[in-house]
Amino acid sequence: MGIGICGDALVRAANAMLAALGGDQVSLLLPATAMAGDAAGQLGLVDPGVQSVIVAPVVSRNLPTGNLGPARRIEFTLPASALTEQLPALGLGSAEDLFAAVLGLVYDGDIFHVETVVTENFAGTAYFYVVTAVE
Repeated sequence: MGIGICGDALVRAANAMLAALGGDQVSLLLPATAMAGDAAGQLGLVDPGVQSVIVAPVVSRNLPTGNLGPARRIEFTLPASALTEQLPALGLGSAEDLFAAVLGLVYDGDIFHVETVVTENFAGTAYFYVVTAVE
């Protein structure tokens, strides 16, 4: 009999680790899906706005920047479970679709541009998303 780690147990352990290490939160800014029903809305003349998706617990880590690069670069570790909970309400099929639609990331009142997203997997189960964002 072998010893293995179940995917659900790994996800729970990852969430506990993120909560213990920091427990910050970020907001992902997505385009709003509601449109005005009048002619201006149908022609795209009305800004639909954005919707905010709060993700917690999150661990943030400042990364070094060069003299000619962005003002700030931060690496965020987001729990996969918090993102997959949000997907049905947003009408998205996967976390990759979610990150493809993200307009920005809000952290401590500052808006960041998502530069890269790396999925951390174990045995076919995503447990973290490591997002590098720049200001």
